[in-house]
Amino acid sequence: MSSTQRLQDETASAAAPRQTWNPGSPKEPTIRLDGIEKWYETGDGVVHALAATDLVIRDGEFVVLLGPSGCGKTTLLRMIGGLIAPSRGHLQVMQRDLWKNGKRQPDAGSDLGIVFQDANLFPWLTVEENVALPLELKSVPKAQRRSRARALASLVGISGFETRWPNQLSGGMRQRAAIARALSHDPEILLMDEPFGALDAMTRDIMNIELQNIWMQTRKTIVLVTHSINEAVFLADRIVLLSPRPGRINTVIEIDFERPRSLDLQTNEKFQAIANRLRHRLTGNA
Repeated sequence: MSSTQRLQDETASAAAPRQTWNPGSPKEPTIRLDGIEKWYETGDGVVHALAATDLVIRDGEFVVLLGPSGCGKTTLLRMIGGLIAPSRGHLQVMQRDLWKNGKRQPDAGSDLGIVFQDANLFPWLTVEENVALPLELKSVPKAQRRSRARALASLVGISGFETRWPNQLSGGMRQRAAIARALSHDPEILLMDEPFGALDAMTRDIMNIELQNIWMQTRKTIVLVTHSINEAVFLADRIVLLSPRPGRINTVIEIDFERPRSLDLQTNEKFQAIANRLRHRLTGNA
């Protein structure tokens, strides 16, 4: 498949009509952090990666963690995802303790799906098989796995590519497959660590539109890490801005633009004002 055809396929998918979301009443907390801190032992001594952090994320929110490199936003996301243990503090997911005495509680992580910057698809599996893999590991019958994988392929805009191999897909389409895989077991929460950071600017714009569409259809709670100010303002309900290491919450900004949002929003005066405010805080000129 040519690069031009790939871009046409992705653009057509992003432009497809989607169901809109009508906000309802405030929801219960999905994620709660109380005094979460993290230190790392290194060859040069102890590194204080994240200072005491308190944060509540509610059901169905789209929250973006923004900040400079090394500020602890990925560390924070990985603690929420049950990948690394906090050094101190209390962390709940879906009203259940995720960590106790430095050990992850297995029942508390079942509501999480995670997407990384690298799609990490298995090259010897087709797209459908990659998407269905978490279900296979749970011994879900093959017919159900296939049905779920094909429904998710349609949701993320790669319907018709289920039998392709990962190396036959563009970067954007591989990330769509990774998102589908993360959603395969129907988690309540989707954690995303710079999922579009390796994509070119045009494809990244398309994927931002697509991610908004997925969120509006599923209403999952999403926590996304990014370095991109425009991406943060475009996607978020709330932006949590972290300071340089040791990371701590600098400010939280509510984003109240109506949805669905188009890329033209980035030229909006209010959008630019929010982006400039964040930029000044990131550079220490606030």
